[in-house]
Amino acid sequence: MEQHNSSRRILLAEDEEAMRTYLAKALENAGYDVVAVDRGTAAVPKLESQHFDLLLSDIVMPEMDGIELAQRCNEVSPHTKVMFITGFAAVSLKASKDQPRAKVLSKPFHLRDLVMEVDRVFEEREQATV
Repeated sequence: MEQHNSSRRILLAEDEEAMRTYLAKALENAGYDVVAVDRGTAAVPKLESQHFDLLLSDIVMPEMDGIELAQRCNEVSPHTKVMFITGFAAVSLKASKDQPRAKVLSKPFHLRDLVMEVDRVFEEREQATV
């Protein structure tokens, strides 16, 4: 059964503008509906008021880091999956410890890898609900 990604909504939190635009475009090209924000504090009200299937967040951001954002996401929108992106190995280890169910993707990565990992997150969810 062919599943179209367009019904899948992703909230992207990435403080670096070029990276944010790049990632959003790649995910939109793969058929996802993407809402992009530049910081965790901007993501929280969106999580509270809208439905998202996935929170894709950079870990190192001003005001509220990705781990704090993921914790808020777990509280206000527990059905939303979480995936982190980071360029720092140590940060990646901390994220894995604090959010064991979240996938961590380390920069630099290929856009194809990002889309593949996002697809995989949704495939796992579908298998879990069967």
